[in-house]
Amino acid sequence: MANDHKGILLESGTNELEVIVFSIGSGVFGINVMKVREIINPLPVTRMPNGHPNVEGIIRLREEVIPVVDLAKVIGFPSSENPEQDKLIVAELNQLKVAFHVHSVSRIHRISWEQIEKPTQLSQGLQGSTIGVIKMDDLMILLLDYEKIVVDISPESGLNVGQLKSLGERERSNKKLIIAEDSPILRKLLEDTLTESGYSNLHFFEDGREAWDYLEEKAQNTDSFSELPHLIITDIEMPKMDGHHLTKRIKEHKELNDIPVVIFSSLISGDLYHKGERVGADAQVSKPEIVNLVQKVDQLLV
Repeated sequence: MANDHKGILLESGTNELEVIVFSIGSGVFGINVMKVREIINPLPVTRMPNGHPNVEGIIRLREEVIPVVDLAKVIGFPSSENPEQDKLIVAELNQLKVAFHVHSVSRIHRISWEQIEKPTQLSQGLQGSTIGVIKMDDLMILLLDYEKIVVDISPESGLNVGQLKSLGERERSNKKLIIAEDSPILRKLLEDTLTESGYSNLHFFEDGREAWDYLEEKAQNTDSFSELPHLIITDIEMPKMDGHHLTKRIKEHKELNDIPVVIFSSLISGDLYHKGERVGADAQVSKPEIVNLVQKVDQLLV
């Protein structure tokens, strides 16, 4: 099942996505189709010495060597009862290819980000791996934080504050930045890295809807114009309102359209890069290129 039908999502800023639904044990989960390169039957796995406990080993897919992550182990679910029916979801995120081992793949749903609720901290804890719950008529589908899963296994694939030392001493505290990012781990990493870069006037929002409500309120009140940000950084995948829809609304608003918007996402591929251009993004940076992000912010502000 190759991912070759992305055209359905190329309309700009529709606040919709397609989710591939799969199961692990009795659990039902989803992954954004734009992260998926293909779905294949299991291949022979070469185990690696002293490997991470959640990584089964590596496979050779055509000419590429790809690590296999056992999602059942990651989320604490039982192993497969019918391994011969299992599937590998080959995904690309943060410029890495990973094969997620799941127990079955059912279908693709097209949904609105409005249908996705944020899980409560009580239901999953601060370090939880679930970023959204999709409410369907007859079931609930959990969206996992796949970037966090990969960074937990391979920390060097995440944001690295040390990389910023190449930029030297800087002072940017007079610039106000708004950041829309639903992952708690990435919000903390962005706070650390942007502060290290001199940008200390930061306001974080957990999804695009929260950021939009704040911006719209400030834009409607002339007394609040001074509280508008100098620049906005947004992820793409977020509950309630995705980053493309947020960007589209900002660029269509007469009081907000001059504010630079930088999309910072693991989904900056060819198709989605063009979609970002169409909704008016001023820059797009692929996670985890934090130095590139800061340099883009500098160019747009300084």
